[in-house]
Amino acid sequence: MGRVTGDGTVGKALEVLDQVAAFGRPVRFSELLSKSSFPKPTLYRFVQTLTNQQMLAYDPERQTYSPGVRLVRLAHAAWEQSTLAPVARPHIDTLSNAVGETVHLAQLDHAQVLYIDKRNAGLPVEMYSQAGKVGPAYCTGVGKVMLAFLDDDTAKTVIEQQSFHVFTEHTLDSADALRGELADIRQNGYGFDREEHEPGIICVAMPILTDTGRVLGALSVTSTTSRTNLAGLEAFVPILKETADKITRDAQNWSFPDYNTKETTGI
Repeated sequence: MGRVTGDGTVGKALEVLDQVAAFGRPVRFSELLSKSSFPKPTLYRFVQTLTNQQMLAYDPERQTYSPGVRLVRLAHAAWEQSTLAPVARPHIDTLSNAVGETVHLAQLDHAQVLYIDKRNAGLPVEMYSQAGKVGPAYCTGVGKVMLAFLDDDTAKTVIEQQSFHVFTEHTLDSADALRGELADIRQNGYGFDREEHEPGIICVAMPILTDTGRVLGALSVTSTTSRTNLAGLEAFVPILKETADKITRDAQNWSFPDYNTKETTGI
């Protein structure tokens, strides 16, 4: 992990928090030290301070650290105040009950997709996406429909930041291929994931736009190739559009963060 520069003590403390969270499980100090760019005394000082402030929790029996209750409270407050999730919750509940398939709600974050809510199908399917996870924009349905409706300058910047890693034989592997797909999405008003991120996983996705065309987020209905096909998912387009419009209506008074290239790309 590269060291945070220019942000002083706060930036370094956040780097330690990121490192603990990246393990995805309780972690020993020796494991943190093996991955850290900080010398042992510096890392120990940050860990102790974060533990004292309840940003990290220490288990004395296992001698491990994990995200603390104060961090959880802050994360919940951020989720409530800066994402579409609370506004959209009743609408995606209704959508999930109507379609019987997995429903995702997502927003763009630093040129990637942030999944902010999810409702599982009656018969859940194991897949990558979970609320709080970040995924690629260029090969997910929700990512592509958001990219398709960004203004030209922002879209150009975000497309340049895509990795174009090939996950499956269906993954779009270049900026030119993605731009062609985005043009089709703008014309149709919705898009698909054709097993581009995970084999066997398909979806139909719809952008959530303001009345002026600003991108707020995206919705998708996701299933598997063993359960249905793209034509079957396309039948959900009308109810997806209806749900997106309802979220837009209820988000009119929501003070959402700006999505712009300076804020999200650091340029």
